[in-house]
Amino acid sequence: MTPRLDAVSVTTGDLAASLAFYRRLGLDIPAGAETAPHVEVALPGGQRLLWDTEDVVRSFDADWTAPKGGERLGLAFLCDSPAEVDAVFADLTGAGYRGHLRPWDAVWGQRYAVVLDPDGCAVSLFAPTS
Repeated sequence: MTPRLDAVSVTTGDLAASLAFYRRLGLDIPAGAETAPHVEVALPGGQRLLWDTEDVVRSFDADWTAPKGGERLGLAFLCDSPAEVDAVFADLTGAGYRGHLRPWDAVWGQRYAVVLDPDGCAVSLFAPTS
């Protein structure tokens, strides 16, 4: 199976302001979501839009720093299995793309890895671990 785009992720320094902006654009974001460190909404067509606070990102990537004048979006590709996360990461890094975070079993129940695209944008690979 080929990995497929599943979610777009926003890393935000001000979750409430970000959610207010996207609500204004018409996304159905639950009331009170501003108090959560991670928020997800389903989009038409089955994809999801995700938000994480900077602190959440730093909790699993201690070297992460907020971009200066750059993007805060990342692409996340759902894989069929944890083994596929490992295989796709190995294939991409073997082809010369830069691995940012090697595959690991995340506390939120996913096998997870991050590779940088040619422009330096983070592309996450993930699969449920159970």
